[in-house]
Amino acid sequence: MDLHYEVLGAGQPVVLLHGGGTDSRDWTPLAPLLSEKYKVVLPDARGCGQSPAPVEPPHYVNDLLALLDHLEFEKATLIGHSVGGQIATEFAFSHPNRVQDLILVSPALSGFAHATEFVELSQRVWAAATDPAKMTELTLEACFYSNVMKSPHRGLMAEMTAHNIKKMFQWQTRDSQWPTPRAIERLHELPVRTLFFRGTLDTLDSSRIAEHFRAAPDIRFVEIEGGDHKINLTHSEELFANIMSFLET
Repeated sequence: MDLHYEVLGAGQPVVLLHGGGTDSRDWTPLAPLLSEKYKVVLPDARGCGQSPAPVEPPHYVNDLLALLDHLEFEKATLIGHSVGGQIATEFAFSHPNRVQDLILVSPALSGFAHATEFVELSQRVWAAATDPAKMTELTLEACFYSNVMKSPHRGLMAEMTAHNIKKMFQWQTRDSQWPTPRAIERLHELPVRTLFFRGTLDTLDSSRIAEHFRAAPDIRFVEIEGGDHKINLTHSEELFANIMSFLET
């Protein structure tokens, strides 16, 4: 197993999958709470944190399967934020017998067409590719980080973003591989029960993705008032309370 990961606690396994441009530190407030009852696994995705940079287009679903096999987990609950939620959803379709429950925090969605505002932000960030500090600054100025950047977690957020933007320059590819058909086309067949979180200050895209997920046969929605895209940092106790209620029913 070449991916970096940490394990906290003991009990039934819970794997926390961070979003793009960050790493497993994204779960710093939530992981210790969950570890009081569960075995919590915190991997750094390929190209992030302390994991190696990709030399070919990564297949994140296969990476997650390899991690579960390495840890000898027959099943695990998956908690994914942003792109980590996209990975968790695709994994649930590809390997439903390996997923106990699915918990999505402001998830991305395979096959979803992002709004112009998000595309333009990405273009502005990459236009500054000769200046990683400027890329970090532009990223953190995004409206969907307005709350976290006023919170006590702003230092961690800035540190993670700067580290992982610099790490991107080690990547030999920016492409990735995803299963087909994409998840957006088959949410009505989502095979595991699901808990879906989003913040009320998150993007319009987040709201649109939530509407797509309403097709899922067994899903519960929780809106976090005043939360932006990083409710995993700013509202960890509220997430924890809802997660425990979900897992214990």
